[in-house]
Amino acid sequence: MSLTIRKNHLALLLALPLAAATVRILQTNSAGDNIHIIDPATNKVVGIIEGVEVNHGVAVAPDGGRFYFSNEADHTLDVVDGKSLKVFRKIPLTGRPNNVDISKDGKRVYVAINVAPGALDVIDTASLQRVKSIAMKGGVHNTYVTPDGKYVIGGSIVGKMLTVIHYPAETIAWELPMEAGVRPMAFSRKPNGATYKIFMNLSEHHGFAVIDFDQRKEVARVTLPKAGHTAVAHIGGTPSHGLAVAPDGKSVWCNSSLNSSVYGYSLPDLKLIGGVKVGVVPDWLTFTPNGILYVANAGSNTTSAVDIRTLKVQATIPVGQVPKRNVTAILP
Repeated sequence: MSLTIRKNHLALLLALPLAAATVRILQTNSAGDNIHIIDPATNKVVGIIEGVEVNHGVAVAPDGGRFYFSNEADHTLDVVDGKSLKVFRKIPLTGRPNNVDISKDGKRVYVAINVAPGALDVIDTASLQRVKSIAMKGGVHNTYVTPDGKYVIGGSIVGKMLTVIHYPAETIAWELPMEAGVRPMAFSRKPNGATYKIFMNLSEHHGFAVIDFDQRKEVARVTLPKAGHTAVAHIGGTPSHGLAVAPDGKSVWCNSSLNSSVYGYSLPDLKLIGGVKVGVVPDWLTFTPNGILYVANAGSNTTSAVDIRTLKVQATIPVGQVPKRNVTAILP
């Protein structure tokens, strides 16, 4: 076999796992007991997970074999089999849960506990048991694992606090008090993959703050275009709720409940790219690997698929009651 043929053969083998991967959008429905699964290739609902009451956050195992949902009604983390789409374990938590995330190695799930005094419950995915709780200052609303997998982030609305935790040590690295409640976040990376900036929605602010991760301070504040006469009422304290950085790292996107729109800003200069009208009260965002943005519209019970290159809505997909958190799952 010639060198050229061997190289081409190797390239084909390396491409096979990516080509074989299946992309799905998991859309939670915060006022219902089900989760909708959307195929972004067709923008159709291809599955429904039932029986997770008042579902809040969602995380997906790296191998796609399990989905994890926080259950506000039962104060549990509900574990769903990725093939059967059935709940097979309900893990008791220390209080009412909000958002969740999973470590990059899949060993830990972190659950935000949004009751005083505040904590992140830590779930071991091998035993499916809660193994500890990390004390926080104020009830925790959202939790994230940074893109490089080295930190776990907790944000408190009541405590007006950002807390950064080492992974896997699970010790507090640093804290950053804010003047308002900390809500959704997104992250940009340095060329070496390390966390660069945190983009953060704040209570009552129509836009987002920019936190420099190394400097541990706010370095910019973005205000979205002013609401027009068609502005609608927003969910308590959240004129902006939902942030996502595009897969190529060249833009950050932010919801406007007041304008029923999502707006893009270029990175790193934070110049307005444009906005797209979506549904009523857009509340959460997630990107597919090829850069299509999925917007959960809590006020119209739909999910919008947005092409950020053309600033057009590709599809509007009916889902469940008051859709909020959504994630992109890469399945084998």
